[in-house]
Amino acid sequence: MNKWIACLIIGLSLICCDTSSKEKLISKSPASKSESFGLVIHGGAGTILKENMTDSLEMAYRDKLEEAIRAGHKVLADGGTSMKAVTTSINILENSPLFNAGKGAVFTHEGTNELDASVMDGHTLNAGAIAGVTTVKNPIDLALAVMNNSEHVMLSAKGAEKFATEQGIEIVDPSYFYTDRRFKSLQSILEKEKKALEKNQSTPISYLDPFINDYKYGTVGCAALDKFGNLAAGTSTGGMTNKKYNRIGDAPIIGAGTYANNASCAVSSTGWGEYFIRGMVAHDIAAMMEYKEVTLQDAAQEVIQQKLKNLGGTGGIVSIDKNGNVAMEFNTAGMYRAHMNAEGKLIIKIYENE
Repeated sequence: MNKWIACLIIGLSLICCDTSSKEKLISKSPASKSESFGLVIHGGAGTILKENMTDSLEMAYRDKLEEAIRAGHKVLADGGTSMKAVTTSINILENSPLFNAGKGAVFTHEGTNELDASVMDGHTLNAGAIAGVTTVKNPIDLALAVMNNSEHVMLSAKGAEKFATEQGIEIVDPSYFYTDRRFKSLQSILEKEKKALEKNQSTPISYLDPFINDYKYGTVGCAALDKFGNLAAGTSTGGMTNKKYNRIGDAPIIGAGTYANNASCAVSSTGWGEYFIRGMVAHDIAAMMEYKEVTLQDAAQEVIQQKLKNLGGTGGIVSIDKNGNVAMEFNTAGMYRAHMNAEGKLIIKIYENE
């Protein structure tokens, strides 16, 4: 009898252990879903002051930010990937003349529009980027195609456009990117440049001079966390008004304008690209989280408010970490930004003290 009881106890113990082991395996399965998801977007940072904004224009910006973030949030809520949410949100911003990306891209010194974009997958650490394209309607789609359908990370100019055609990416006539607002902005800067030259012919004039350029970095971007715990980020831009020599900023540079890693966070940058490249801002935030084990907010604040500032750089980032925490940090007068979490709580802000 005692032997029978002992065998029964041992058998029950083995069953419990087996069940416990299965539960542990299930909990670690990468296919398991979590209800912790969300995304954050930006529409550029810079000298964005309420006194310079009409009520109707401010409402237009807020409405477009809401449209973009709700579209991306729906992708996540329906079980879609973080990368799909990123490109969905950015497509809407690229198709709006309000933002310096796609349709609303600023003009170069020569009166053309040169577009840059990048994406990164936090699960695989795969990435894609394009620079200097002039006929691709949605640059973020081409960056995604480079990541998914090529052996490369970055393509540029005519080669990137050839690849876009082969991939069936929508091509448009360069006139598609013309907007009166952006063209007038270029003319204003060219006039300032001319007057500055007339005043002192011996002093070189830089198109990055704050007295000439208006310091509105209209880049758009998105960072997202999906229900599978995967992070992704993307950034798209027309660059800086009056840029010369086929200048390329940080937006298509992985680690500067865009970075995503499931071990830490996903980041999209907007600002004076030369400084974001030198500081590798997006990657630096993720690295600080991994190596120093600080929070996303603490990392973002130190990088944007101290390290970037000390270099002389201005701008900001939006970011989300692997737990759904968000940082929207910037050191300019404003940044178009929005966040939406798993519960559907929506935050839209423009100015510094909102």
